[in-house]
Amino acid sequence: MDETTTDGDPVDGQVDKETTTEADSRVVDSFAFEPNLERAAAVGRLLEKREETLAVAESCTGGLLGGSITAVPGSSTYFESGQTVYAYRAKCRELGVSREALDEHGAVSEPVAREMARGVRDTADVTWGVSITGVAGPGGGSADTPVGTVYIGIAYAGPWASGTSSVTVSKHRFEGDRHAVRTRTVDSALEALLEVVRERE
Repeated sequence: MDETTTDGDPVDGQVDKETTTEADSRVVDSFAFEPNLERAAAVGRLLEKREETLAVAESCTGGLLGGSITAVPGSSTYFESGQTVYAYRAKCRELGVSREALDEHGAVSEPVAREMARGVRDTADVTWGVSITGVAGPGGGSADTPVGTVYIGIAYAGPWASGTSSVTVSKHRFEGDRHAVRTRTVDSALEALLEVVRERE
């Protein structure tokens, strides 16, 4: 099974000199990441006020969304857990994403983002589950799913028997290098979550 589709990184560990140089630059990009603390704090204040909880499942952002949320003091009040589910197997094992969805649509797709959001919401038993899956680059893109394509899923757990539980998925296409795509993805996920939570006030 090909597991390179989430962001183009090799899974067999066989890299040449040029690839190693690219990997080194990606590590620098990760350390250079600066979370939008104002937006993350706004999400936190709203969740704390409503006594609601949050968990996230990330692929191409590799934990940056969870890092942004937990950079806010007091986030343990509402933030339950974060999972980095990079490979196909991890998505299936940790979140219950179906093999059928991955085989038919690929990891970077609306159906998989939807199953990831539901999966992290339900396995963590939280009010809100957020998922991210995308192609951060520089490789891994295709004609149908070019570099910069990202899906963000947000799942809400309504009260039992209320019929209000739901999942929404948004598709994005971000320009720029790997660092830019990952940064804009996290900012967009926080913005989307803030908007959806506010709609339920």
